[in-house]
Amino acid sequence: MADNHGNTPAAWSAVVIGLVGFVVGSVGLMFSPVSYPVFWIGVAIVLAAGVVFAVMAKMGLHESH
Repeated sequence: MADNHGNTPAAWSAVVIGLVGFVVGSVGLMFSPVSYPVFWIGVAIVLAAGVVFAVMAKMGLHESH
């Protein structure tokens, strides 16, 4: 296993953004009636976390020092 397993700025940024997306999506599902637009915004935020990770990794922020 790599020494930087999950301990890089790219990984932490992706995790925080993904967590925010899950919270937004969960809030959308808890509304009565269910708010699908809020849910799908949460899904989009989670997908954006993957994009942010890929971009930051390409910038070299996912390498051990």
